[in-house]
Amino acid sequence: MLSDIEIAQAHETKPIAEIAAKVGLGEDEILQYGHYKAKVPLDVVMARPHRAARLVLVTGCSPTAAGEGKSTTSVGLADALNLRDRNPVLCIREASLGPVFGIKGGAAGGGYSQVVPMEDINLHFTGDFHAITSAHALLSAMLDNHLFRPNSTGLDHRRITWGRAVDMNDRALRNVIVGLGGPFGGIPRQDGFMITAASEVMAIFCLARDLADLERRLGDIIIGYTRSRDPVRCRDIGAEKAMTILMRDALDPNLVQTLGGTPAFIHGGPFANIAHGCNSLIATRAGLKLGDIVVTEAGFGADLGAEKFFDIKCRLGGLSPDAVAIVSTIRALKMNGGASKDSLATEDLDALGRGMENLYGHVENVARFGVPAVVALNRFASDTAAEVATVLDGCLARGIRAVEADPHGGG
Repeated sequence: MLSDIEIAQAHETKPIAEIAAKVGLGEDEILQYGHYKAKVPLDVVMARPHRAARLVLVTGCSPTAAGEGKSTTSVGLADALNLRDRNPVLCIREASLGPVFGIKGGAAGGGYSQVVPMEDINLHFTGDFHAITSAHALLSAMLDNHLFRPNSTGLDHRRITWGRAVDMNDRALRNVIVGLGGPFGGIPRQDGFMITAASEVMAIFCLARDLADLERRLGDIIIGYTRSRDPVRCRDIGAEKAMTILMRDALDPNLVQTLGGTPAFIHGGPFANIAHGCNSLIATRAGLKLGDIVVTEAGFGADLGAEKFFDIKCRLGGLSPDAVAIVSTIRALKMNGGASKDSLATEDLDALGRGMENLYGHVENVARFGVPAVVALNRFASDTAAEVATVLDGCLARGIRAVEADPHGGG
């Protein structure tokens, strides 16, 4: 089989104006970034009337380090709905350079279920991450300047909670000393860098409704405490307006396409372990206004990303999902059943049977939210017929609907 990049580069990508037309957007209503990417201005999105669109969440079982294919399944599901003329819109997160150059890889799907242009999406895309990193850096710089100047808030340099950010896995920057250089170099103190996707600015960006809401939320950020333990916020040093301006254009959602020609909004990318792990609320709302079915995704397993999707994003955004697809793989179930990482490609029905309890737990979690769920068994070449039958029969015995899926190999 061809590699992801070979498949993506061999594909004849359609002009983005043609994709925009599928969801009723004229060429004068999008801001094109080259031939295959565009931003949809926020005022265009907000001007569209609400419609009775359906919302489908793709989540998963407890994953292995390599991931179990939620993004790939999301793309494949959206393309399948597109083939049935259901007017779907895909909404997923942007890629962070950390995972892109790490073990997990990009965030554009895989195989024959990808969003394109894949290289652009996985690298700099439209510059949203740069804008968010710059806004984070501005607050960091203003904080240290505030310490150096009269420090009217009484911020204690020993109780600062705001760090720095860079969109890269750089171990040497996790813990650093800043403020060196003598009397004019600032206040020496311990600091550290986080990856941009872990920044509070990213989480705020993805929950904001508009520019005014973004500014208000940025102003609420606690950057540290005084000696008397009183919080000092971003607005106390006057940084929120400038941070908002830096992200003004980034707040417009990005429109691209899948290999199947399905419109896809890719916007924002907070991690699910330290934030809520969903694409921007603005992008999801745009999809619900422009399409009939929105397929979206939440990071990690249903016990983390899906819970936060329901408890945070849906509550803040007034969203009501209609269905959930729980992605599972035989390798993940075997690992959850005690199989070693090195033996996941070997048939092990005992470990698989034990690991099925993990899947049942995730299905039960989703059921408590009152949303119908289906298990998507994402197939890998190492899966045996006996293992597949074990999963499908086990789900059937529990009254759980489960289906095989091969979005990677079959689209």
